[in-house]
Amino acid sequence: MRWSITKVEQMTSIRFETIKKHLNAAASLNIIFILSTISTSSLEEIVAAAPKGRKWFQLYVYKDREVSKNLIRRAEKCGFEALVLTVDAPLFGKRRANIRNQFTLPKHLRMANFEAGTENSEGLAVSKKGGSALNDYIDQLIDRNLTWEDVDWLKKTTRLPIVIKGILTAEDARLCVQHGAAAVFVSNHGGRQLDTVNATIDVLEEIVHAVDGRCEVYLDGGVSCGSDVFKVLALGANMVFAGRPFLWGLTVGGEAGSKKILQILRDELDLTMALTGVVKISDISRNYVIRASSL
Repeated sequence: MRWSITKVEQMTSIRFETIKKHLNAAASLNIIFILSTISTSSLEEIVAAAPKGRKWFQLYVYKDREVSKNLIRRAEKCGFEALVLTVDAPLFGKRRANIRNQFTLPKHLRMANFEAGTENSEGLAVSKKGGSALNDYIDQLIDRNLTWEDVDWLKKTTRLPIVIKGILTAEDARLCVQHGAAAVFVSNHGGRQLDTVNATIDVLEEIVHAVDGRCEVYLDGGVSCGSDVFKVLALGANMVFAGRPFLWGLTVGGEAGSKKILQILRDELDLTMALTGVVKISDISRNYVIRASSL
């Protein structure tokens, strides 16, 4: 049943033991887990913790392309099934709480996908500009000049399917298809990049139409209950991602809490299908949803 996928794109300040609990919860229900480039747990640790779990790797492209190539090779070797290329973060948005609190990683944590002691690994330990160390890290190390030619480069670099994440327009969705993306990931980065940007569900349908079946379409952003999953599928997405609800579950109940969130979403989706008379996921269609503004 392809109804919901958990996402842990930015677990930069969480212990491995906690990530492992979330990973095990996902694996127990055959749910895909996405690991961030700048996670505090490495590719190898994730595979060792859940060797049979389904895993994708979220990729930031570094200014030093050899760094990115090394990450890709390790992801391939570790059995990750896809690369999720984030394209909506050439810079990080003005996250005022992080700036105000001068966010840094706790001393016992580092970017585990890189060699200890290097700037790539330790870059979140201190804020060099007196604000958020996370913004400083992105500014200094991540390539802000990506173009569609870089997607072509990535296609030549890896044998893994490429999912392009951060798409909000039909025009960009068509370009994703032209450059060989396996899937378009409709996302506004949790609403943390640009204030007042469109909600992902508001742009989903035009992107589905633009893609016209030539690749898959995924969505995250604002998914907090099973009826949300139903609406997203009805508007044409192939899969639905969520992140925050699982962190809430982990906070309250550890691995059992994360599993409970997954089960709640599944039960709510099942109930929504039952109450709308839908027997199979494949039967969910546009006929079951309507915009409130059209009433």
